[in-house]
Amino acid sequence: MHYDLIVIGMGLSGLMAAQTAAEAGLKVLIVGKGTGTLCLLSSTIDVLGNLPDETTMSEGLSQWIKDHPAHPYAKATMKRIEEAFASFMSLFPRPYSFESRRGMNCTLPTCAGTLRPSYLIPATMIPGTTLSERGALIVGFRGFKDFYAQQVAEGLKCRGIALSLPESFQREVTASALSRLMEKTSFRESIGREIHSQLQGEKKIGLPALLGLRDPVQAKEELGQFIGAEVFEIPTLPPSIPGRRIFNRFQGGLIQKGATWLLGYAVSDVILKHKRCEAVHVANPPVSTPYSADRYILATGRFMGGGLVAERDRIREPLFNLVVSQPASQEEWYKGSFFDDHPVHQAGVMTDAKLRPVDPQGKLLFDNVWVAGSILAGHNLIVEKSREGIELVTGYMAAKCALQS
Repeated sequence: MHYDLIVIGMGLSGLMAAQTAAEAGLKVLIVGKGTGTLCLLSSTIDVLGNLPDETTMSEGLSQWIKDHPAHPYAKATMKRIEEAFASFMSLFPRPYSFESRRGMNCTLPTCAGTLRPSYLIPATMIPGTTLSERGALIVGFRGFKDFYAQQVAEGLKCRGIALSLPESFQREVTASALSRLMEKTSFRESIGREIHSQLQGEKKIGLPALLGLRDPVQAKEELGQFIGAEVFEIPTLPPSIPGRRIFNRFQGGLIQKGATWLLGYAVSDVILKHKRCEAVHVANPPVSTPYSADRYILATGRFMGGGLVAERDRIREPLFNLVVSQPASQEEWYKGSFFDDHPVHQAGVMTDAKLRPVDPQGKLLFDNVWVAGSILAGHNLIVEKSREGIELVTGYMAAKCALQS
């Protein structure tokens, strides 16, 4: 029951921290009441989406760090940031690899028919980053209500169609069910022939990002052969099948490296002594089991994951009761317009340069606890379009700092 490192949280930051520690040979336990926002929101790796056109990510991040010294990126050197991205990309060798376009952001289509910037794109989405007007056919499915092909096509100035599914799917169909169907060659051939019969000269075919969990690249290539055109995926509303692929890749790698998993169990309490965490209690009602470690990484996310809790008069971190940087009163949480940069989105746990929690005066609170991910203070991942980048970099950095302790 004793480990070198316990990671609390199974989002991208927790997974990255656990992966980094396990690669270094540490005995790792990763605990999470759920799979984090990866399986809900993520499909690509957004690092800094508001950079000027033709700006490389390296240049943009270097300037961003100078301009935002309190940002989580500023707690890491550019060398460490690049190491974090390289470590992530090494988990995804070809054919299902993550790639950048000339080291810069590129734009890819969304299920709303808009274009959004992102940095690292999975191979199944790459063809969608170079769309020409009326050069693609967008394909949806009747009964799948999270992707309306006509609406997407209208925004992208191309054509859209909706295919009928087999009789067993006459009503509503979920993303998971469609993803399982896409893993069957017979289904791919059936819809491929149908799409081919409806082509009007289009060279690219956009489908919702549901090309299976196991081998989406094979599904993409087979569909392309049946259709006679290049296929690409378009991210959909939650749940995210591409996010699930990322989670599964981390999970498989960590299990191979000997990491212990407690998925579906919440940390209910922590045992603190002086400036150290001695153990955590993992709830499995009616039993609560203690687990101890030399080091701990807190990566529980923000409000959605329960890492931060908003009460009537304050925002708090519920597990370690860490200091949360936040507006002085609830009246200051929000500005007047919905699309304003609301101060509440900057709220988060205060840390030192090594991601260890501190009090308002900068005094270290715990010697063996590190904090990673979106729970950190000093960023607005919504405006910045930086969620996955912050999670990858700080998860990697927290593990590296813990290894040096």
